[in-house]
Amino acid sequence: MAVPAGGYQVGDYAGTYRDFRQDVPPRFNWAYEVFDRWGRDPAKVAMVWVAPDGRTVREVTYREMGERSRRVASALTGLGARRGDRVLVVLGRVVEWWEVMLGCMRAGLVAVPGTTLLTAKDLAYRLEAAGPAIVVTDAENHAKLAGAIEARAGAPPALVVVGERGPWSCYEDLLAAASADLPNPRNASEDLMVVYFTSGTTGNPKMVAITHASYPIGHVATGRFWLDNRPTDLHWTLSDTGWAQAAWTALFAPWNMGAAIFIWDQRGRFDPGEALDMLERFPITTFFAPPTAYRMMVQQDLAAFRPRALRHAVGAGEALNPEVIDSWRQGTGLHIWEGYGQTESTLMAATFPGMEYRPGSMGAACPGYRLAIVDGDGRELPAGEEGELAVSTEPDRPVGLFPGYWRDPEANRRAFRDGWYLTGDRAWRDDEGYLWFVGRGDALILRASYRIGPFEVESALVAHPGVAESAVVGRPDPVRGQIVKAFVVAAAGVETSEALAEELKAHVRGATAPYKYPREIEFVAELPKNVSGKILRSELRARDG
Repeated sequence: MAVPAGGYQVGDYAGTYRDFRQDVPPRFNWAYEVFDRWGRDPAKVAMVWVAPDGRTVREVTYREMGERSRRVASALTGLGARRGDRVLVVLGRVVEWWEVMLGCMRAGLVAVPGTTLLTAKDLAYRLEAAGPAIVVTDAENHAKLAGAIEARAGAPPALVVVGERGPWSCYEDLLAAASADLPNPRNASEDLMVVYFTSGTTGNPKMVAITHASYPIGHVATGRFWLDNRPTDLHWTLSDTGWAQAAWTALFAPWNMGAAIFIWDQRGRFDPGEALDMLERFPITTFFAPPTAYRMMVQQDLAAFRPRALRHAVGAGEALNPEVIDSWRQGTGLHIWEGYGQTESTLMAATFPGMEYRPGSMGAACPGYRLAIVDGDGRELPAGEEGELAVSTEPDRPVGLFPGYWRDPEANRRAFRDGWYLTGDRAWRDDEGYLWFVGRGDALILRASYRIGPFEVESALVAHPGVAESAVVGRPDPVRGQIVKAFVVAAAGVETSEALAEELKAHVRGATAPYKYPREIEFVAELPKNVSGKILRSELRARDG
């Protein structure tokens, strides 16, 4: 896992892509075999954490994080959890989130991260689907979790709360009594390590299985070629801990490379001016932000922006307008290197430092992945033809690609066909292998890099007595990429009005995570449908422009 010879950047892309190889040993535990190696230097900093006030700063070394996470592992097993048991982790940008993620790895437990934006209903579904033995949360979220636990049938999971004592296990008390002397479990590489819930267009969120070796080892390419991280770097990622992006670029990729991560426990709405201020005040060298954040930051006075140490910027989550990249470059002197991947994978494609930038392109395949554009029968299409972006899984599955959806054979049958993993995204490639994103092949909405499944929003809307039917689509938005728009057929006898629209928005905010509620509601007499009764969302998107 050391940095390969030849530096950090991709350099000669064709040669690097041809020669790049990653080996997956039969047994592997990343916390012991990678993270702890950086802790051999007792002074090496793993994290610079800044409190919500933006002023209180705490430095955490690799050595300290390693010791605390071993205590977490001992504490969780002391509560009765055994290898393979799930641990639901609902924490914000606090140091404890990283301690728990590492602790679960060390104990052979399966972490199930969840954003703090989840409602009690969202959490109840996750409790039922994942069946965790333990839930770890904080004082701000334990009430809604406690309600979800109480409503769940069967034996309740143990509840661990960070920062508050009560009729549950207190996090710090558990760690104080736990041992830090915990040996490497030498678990199998294919053992389950993390489960992420990811939204789809139909049904409830699917569970993405992530194993102990392939995913963290796959992020060597993410950290080396795309983030360009080095042991001297301080890397900042703007991401909620509930999303896979936090595991991508605020855990595995930078720590693979021995960098320190910068974490600001910012609460509330994203403030672009405050983010730029952080880049001026702290020696942050590499930076990840979703396109929405970049769109907001370039609207600030970048002529007066003086970053303290920034040398490299990347973005992912949705397509980034070339105009935004140009504005950022004019204001900072830095390019935004775009990357592409999914919860189900490590970095699949990017324009890597050292490569030619082609405005509008999502770049080329990441070393270790073979990507192709295929038709509905799994046949590879030639350059210039649009189809579905697919990952070759034969003869060998790429290091970094997930093994499948957990407990969902039907979803796996749809996703893995004819020797391909089908991403669900439409694209084409040019003669030189650059990929060009067209759009999602389904109706998934990407709002400010959040993945929103229409089914979840529609289900919340029709639960209101004033709604007979609803269909949800993404409407283009210059700042957020897309916003959620709902077309609603009112129930019989219900008068439509602006007041009802606002009531429905409030209803959805209370029924599901706040970021999912429709920013716009249009009342219609009926929804377009095909002969089988399926709603034609494509017509709604076309009608809305």
